[in-house]
Amino acid sequence: MHRFPLGAFAAAAALVLLLLPLASAATAAKATAKAPAAPPAPPNITALMSKGGCKAFASLVSKSPDALSAFQSAVGGGVTAFCPMDDAVRGFMPSYRNLSADGKASLLLFHAVPVYYTLRGLKSSNGPMNTLATDGAASSYNLTVQNAGDQVTLRTPASDDPARVRSTVYDRDPVAIYAVDAVLEPVELFDPVADAPAPAPAPVADAPRASSSTKRTRHQRRRGADAPGPAADDATPADQRKDSRKNAAAPGAPCRPRWLDAVAVAVAAALAA
Repeated sequence: MHRFPLGAFAAAAALVLLLLPLASAATAAKATAKAPAAPPAPPNITALMSKGGCKAFASLVSKSPDALSAFQSAVGGGVTAFCPMDDAVRGFMPSYRNLSADGKASLLLFHAVPVYYTLRGLKSSNGPMNTLATDGAASSYNLTVQNAGDQVTLRTPASDDPARVRSTVYDRDPVAIYAVDAVLEPVELFDPVADAPAPAPAPVADAPRASSSTKRTRHQRRRGADAPGPAADDATPADQRKDSRKNAAAPGAPCRPRWLDAVAVAVAAALAA
């Protein structure tokens, strides 16, 4: 019988013991490489709003089950939210309290669009946009993006003043959140702003008034025209002039030549001398 050398057996056993840990490690590494990485948890959109100066708006979303569910569902497919800052929400609360539960949810969802927009993308996206409140033909709930230079503004027919984007709260694909300085009012919930009345016609300018110096000149002219000239020595007395006017005005009165009056005056003067 052939005997296996004891030394060779010991060497083989040692080699197996040496390679076994290496094989186990390789197998574990291969299994680990095949396992898919766990997806990151979706961002908590209301928590992000609260950290960016929109705590009051985030609180309203959290208290509306329909709005909260819609916001969180939109995160996976991309969403851009416009959260009003706290001061704007506080001033709007009287109007918000008058809305029904559905109206409140629609108002909150009106502040987000189901597309991820960077700030640069918003600056090149002038025009109307659907919002999370848009429900096909049942209700439009659209807002309009308008830009002037680097300023992004949001308009609705129910408000004269646009809401302005003030800061970026969060921007990481697929979620973007921007703080705005006013609550967006959908025309489906609030009356549209009435057209401004046409301006009244300008009043017709009055003719320029005469200056005081002009008035004095005119008054002096009138006084000069009415003032009697210097009295002559042979002027007819006032009572005679009055009588002569009466006689001239009387119908059928004979017309006496004026030289007879002069002769009578001369005679009277001679007799008096």
